[in-house]
Amino acid sequence: MTDTRSPQTIAAANGVGEDAAFGAVAPPIYLASSYKFEGFEQPGAYDYSRTRNPTRDQLADTLAKLEGGAGAVVVSSGMAAIDLILSRLEPGERVVAPHDCYGGTHRLLSLRAAKGQFEVVFIDQNDAAVLDMALTTGRPKLVLMETPSNPLMRVVDIAAVARRAKAAGAAVAVDNTFLSPALQQPIKLGADFVIHSTTKYLNGHSDIVGGAVIAANAGDAAALAAWANVTGVTGAPFDAYQTLRGMRTLFPRVETQQRNAGAVAAFLDAQPQVKAVHYPGLPSHPSHETARTQQRGFGAMLSFELRGGLEEVRRFVNAVRIFTLAESLGGIESLVAHPATMTHANMDPQARRTAGITDTLLRLSVGLESEGDLLGDLAQALRCAESEAEAWAR
Repeated sequence: MTDTRSPQTIAAANGVGEDAAFGAVAPPIYLASSYKFEGFEQPGAYDYSRTRNPTRDQLADTLAKLEGGAGAVVVSSGMAAIDLILSRLEPGERVVAPHDCYGGTHRLLSLRAAKGQFEVVFIDQNDAAVLDMALTTGRPKLVLMETPSNPLMRVVDIAAVARRAKAAGAAVAVDNTFLSPALQQPIKLGADFVIHSTTKYLNGHSDIVGGAVIAANAGDAAALAAWANVTGVTGAPFDAYQTLRGMRTLFPRVETQQRNAGAVAAFLDAQPQVKAVHYPGLPSHPSHETARTQQRGFGAMLSFELRGGLEEVRRFVNAVRIFTLAESLGGIESLVAHPATMTHANMDPQARRTAGITDTLLRLSVGLESEGDLLGDLAQALRCAESEAEAWAR
């Protein structure tokens, strides 16, 4: 039966008040590894938690409803979620991936391809000619999108790329970690699979590691669940419980965070120490109109480039007080990361240059703090980052 509730209601209330055992309002956590058989050759709905777990199933059901999918598989990390999608591929089949994807994704694809498990091509998916070439040569099987991209916030037209991919016989998977279903639903735009690092916005509190794949087709969801059981990458019940609890506040969190991010982007865009700001919410962003069309908001992630070099970057990250220098994103706290030495450090330097990830690029995950405090922190850090020549010029 189709769930007619709004996404906000699904996030806040799915599973609430449905405990059949004791009538608990909040869905309980089931930490048991094993479940009793009713008798010989009479297993119940659950037998072993690697295979199925009630808490994990509750999270999967909520995710599937939020993304408009037919089923979801909850796994141990975002990378496990991407690897689960890659398990569908055979040697010689091609993955068409973004050239500016997350460093961990780039590493996984490169190492799997080096083992001969599939072929991968990294391209600018906004270049229609290059995309068509990738889809009309070799054996294209999967188009993997990451939109907005990490860390340059490039936006890909999901519907347009999905049409091209399916015409070539390739499935489409979209990493929706940066926006969450609060702001984007790729399945409605033509995706076959949606990928999440549930560590990020879905959990929202930086206290678990997890991942998920949502499938548009029930058969695909069942096949992925079976393979996750075979390989043992299914997520832990406690992490599923924490993620579900975090998702209760997904929509109000994201709304406030993206409002703060918009103010941060506008502030940085006006600073002389800043060379460029990458945020789809700025009208000057090259994909602003695409983002406005396929997203319900512009999100709370952005990146910017400082003028100068690594010394200016070092002074800036050492000066911030509210933004914390750390990897990850999507939590209630604001973070700053230096992709070249952190999230994308394992990416080949030439690949980083091709993607546009410079040594002066910084990525911000904007949290729930006061807008004024965030802007004040950035202002004082930018002053600290100035070179002596810039300071004298001002």
